[in-house]
Amino acid sequence: MSEKSSYHTEGDVVLIHYQDKPAAYARIEAIEPDVKKDWYQVTLLLLTIPTQTVTWILREEYINGAPYTMGGQPVRLGRVERDVPEGNREKGAVEKTVTEKPAKVIPFKKQS
Repeated sequence: MSEKSSYHTEGDVVLIHYQDKPAAYARIEAIEPDVKKDWYQVTLLLLTIPTQTVTWILREEYINGAPYTMGGQPVRLGRVERDVPEGNREKGAVEKTVTEKPAKVIPFKKQS
């Protein structure tokens, strides 16, 4: 898969649209060439309960968000954008926030 034209990559979280409606989130675990030229085996970890791993054979444009069909039903992989607070929209602000102020861990305990 060409690096410059790549939209979704390994580790990205995507929103799977099924029948033109958001259906599930998934993380791209691997993208490997298939035996068919210009097709790829895309391993997805479906973020459901319980989690499931599936491998779909897709063309590069389908991995990058173009609509396609599976079993006659429309499917599309959409990008999940990270929501950045209004005050942190300038470039590099997210990294500063993470390094300057670590998150507080709150234990999950049952109250008596």
